[in-house]
Amino acid sequence: MTGCWKFLEKMNIPIVYEDRWLLVLDKPSGLLTIPTPKKETRTLTSILNEDLEKKGVSYRLHPCHRLDRETSGLVVYAKGKAIQQKIMDEFRQKKVKKTYFAFVKTGKLFAQGEINKPIEGKSALTRYKVIAKKKDFAILEVYPVTGRTNQIRIHFKEIGSPVLGDSKFAFRRDFNIKVKRLCLHARDLEFVHPVSKKMLRLHAQMPAQLQEFLNSH
Repeated sequence: MTGCWKFLEKMNIPIVYEDRWLLVLDKPSGLLTIPTPKKETRTLTSILNEDLEKKGVSYRLHPCHRLDRETSGLVVYAKGKAIQQKIMDEFRQKKVKKTYFAFVKTGKLFAQGEINKPIEGKSALTRYKVIAKKKDFAILEVYPVTGRTNQIRIHFKEIGSPVLGDSKFAFRRDFNIKVKRLCLHARDLEFVHPVSKKMLRLHAQMPAQLQEFLNSH
């Protein structure tokens, strides 16, 4: 942890990777990446750039994608607009491999499968694999091929297996089990570094809240 980012440690936001061009963080649940149409002022992006400005650092950090407020896990920031554009192009061209960890209502899941259902008129594809089944929920690895807003939450709700803790696309009556947060975590990212051209394989540990929930169920 460099001196520049000690405040991240205080906020319990781990740095997963950093070099001259990129900063990758493990975002906690409950924090926005960027403002929504409601124009919230406190987001991960604003916190980072306010700290850089106070320290007189010349560059600004630009998010290359985003996670829902309730979703935890890996977020990639670029140190400059040109690098941001290159990473965003990789996301758009589906060159970034994304793996999420999710707890969902068991429903009628296959051992592995895919959900190919449009979202707001745009194609959307999510693949998944069941890792384990508990009494009231299943543990999944989820691989979103496309990147529609709220894609994983919408897709699993549509097949009758909403993500535990989801209060936006599901209701309390949909679950037999209570949980304090959305059980969705952006665990792994794989992509080619835009400058070095090396393959980056990044991983974010399961959050303590999800691990505690798993241990108690």
